[in-house]
Amino acid sequence: MDVDDRNQPRLMINSEQTMQMPICENPNIPRKLSVPLADKRKGSMWLSVKNLRDRPSRAQLESLLVQNTAALKKLSRQLLKAQDEERRRVARDLHDHTGQTLAALKMAAVSLENKLQHDEDTAGVLCDIAALADQALKEIRTTSYLLHPPLLDEVGFTAAAQWYVQGFGERSGINVTLDFATPPERLSTEIEIALFRVLQESLTNVHRHAQSPSVAVCFLYHPEAVILEITDCGRGIPAEMLQGLGEGTAEVGVGLAGMRERLDELNGALSINSNESGTTLRAIVPLTPAADISPLCRDYGSFPPPPIPHFEERSASL
Repeated sequence: MDVDDRNQPRLMINSEQTMQMPICENPNIPRKLSVPLADKRKGSMWLSVKNLRDRPSRAQLESLLVQNTAALKKLSRQLLKAQDEERRRVARDLHDHTGQTLAALKMAAVSLENKLQHDEDTAGVLCDIAALADQALKEIRTTSYLLHPPLLDEVGFTAAAQWYVQGFGERSGINVTLDFATPPERLSTEIEIALFRVLQESLTNVHRHAQSPSVAVCFLYHPEAVILEITDCGRGIPAEMLQGLGEGTAEVGVGLAGMRERLDELNGALSINSNESGTTLRAIVPLTPAADISPLCRDYGSFPPPPIPHFEERSASL
C-alpha cells in the first residue's frame, strides 16, 4: 500500500461476499461502491478508495482531448515548415558549395589531362577522375533540385511540377502523361509548396508500391479551388487498408500523414480512390477562405478514375 493511501477510507470484507460502503456526498457520484470478489479462498482483504470527487468529468476530458489534438496539429505544421526550410537550405548549400567544389575538381582534372597527354597512363587516370567528378556533380544537382527545385521559387508550381514529372519518368522508367492547366495568376507560396510535396510523395508511392507501368498527372484550375490528381494503373490498395485510411484507424506512413497535414492547414481535402486496376489520389485546395470545395470532392469532373467495368470501386477521404 502506498503511503498516500493510508489515510483513505478502508473496508475489510470477506473473500466470498459483496460489501458496500459510502464513498462521498457528491450527488453526481454513486453513494455506494459495490465490490464483488472473485477469490474463493478464505481470508480477508483491504480495499482502498480514492477520492472520486477529484476525477475530471467527461466534458473536461473531451475538452482536454480537443486541446491536445489542436496542439499536436500545430506542432506537426511547425515541423513541416521547418522541414521545408531545411530542405531549401540544404539544397542551396549543395548547389552553391558542394556543386562548385566538384565543378572545380572536374576542371582541374581536365586541365591536368591536357598537360599530360604524352603520359597515357596518367592521362587515363585523370580522365576517369574527371568522369567521376562529372557524375557526382550531376547527382548533387539532381538531389539539390529534388529537395527544393529553384523553379518552385522562380516560376511557380506548374513549371516545377512539369520539370519534376519529366525527370521522374526518366529516372523510374514509368510512362508519365501530363495534363496541366495554367492558372491566370500565380498561387500563394504555401499552396505551391503543398501541391508540389503532394505530387512528389504520390509519385514516390507509385514507384515504390503500385507496380504501375504508367501514371497520369492532372492539374485543374477552378475559380474557387485548384485540383491535383495522380492516377496509376497498378495493383491498388487493399480494401481493409483503404477503409482504415478513411476511418482514421489505419497506420499511415510519414508521407501520407504529411500530405494530409499540409492540406488540412490550407482547409483542403485529400481523397483516394482505389480498386484492383489502379489508384487515384486527389488533392483539392481552396483559393479563398469562403470557398466550398465539397462539390469538387464529390464530382470528379474531367478527372475520372480509370474505367473499370468488372470491379467495384473503393474510396477513402482523408
